[in-house]
Amino acid sequence: MTEYIDEIKKLMGQADSLSTITAAQIIACLTFTLLCAAIIYCTYRFFYRGACYSENFAILLVMVAVITAMIILTISSSLSLSLGTIGALSIIRFRSAIKDPLDVGFLFWSVVVGLTTGAGMVPFAVIGSLFIAFLYIAMTLLRTSRGSYLLVVRYTDKAADEVSKIIDELGGRLKNKTVYKEETELTVQIRFRGADTPFMDELRGIDGVSNTVLVEFTGE
Repeated sequence: MTEYIDEIKKLMGQADSLSTITAAQIIACLTFTLLCAAIIYCTYRFFYRGACYSENFAILLVMVAVITAMIILTISSSLSLSLGTIGALSIIRFRSAIKDPLDVGFLFWSVVVGLTTGAGMVPFAVIGSLFIAFLYIAMTLLRTSRGSYLLVVRYTDKAADEVSKIIDELGGRLKNKTVYKEETELTVQIRFRGADTPFMDELRGIDGVSNTVLVEFTGE
């Protein structure tokens, strides 16, 4: 049994000696990783269209790319360290909730960048990042300008007919209705183009309407 263990140690030692990485290779790898991570950061920073932009998540994307590249470098340079790294990562559990489905795509993009640059496939990482960035920007800009919003109207019974007429003209879809002792509150999903909202002034001018709120609806 001891002979087998010694043989395994010998093979691992040979594998480590054959996979040495110089400081120049490490610096080059991390530099190209930061370049690709900068593409991801700028794409997320300037073209994110979610309900709430998170600067912390944008920084996380850069960190994930660099950390993943370091892990891949470690695994490729040492067989013994790779086994220990895999064992250490297997006990990590993440519990953070992802609010926007697109955030999953950006996070996976960062992981893939770290994997490819850490494995030495730098051209693939750079070209792939540029292609994904172009695809995301194009789809974002070509997306319809007809936005989806939630209109919240609070009114008394005497304004019910006029409020219903305006909502029907807007093609609203009822999402919620709350009836109080003297007032009714409606939450309606509507779609329209641009930022011009003359119907808000019409609703405000109705006698019996106490409150109107318009919020962009992103499905969250």
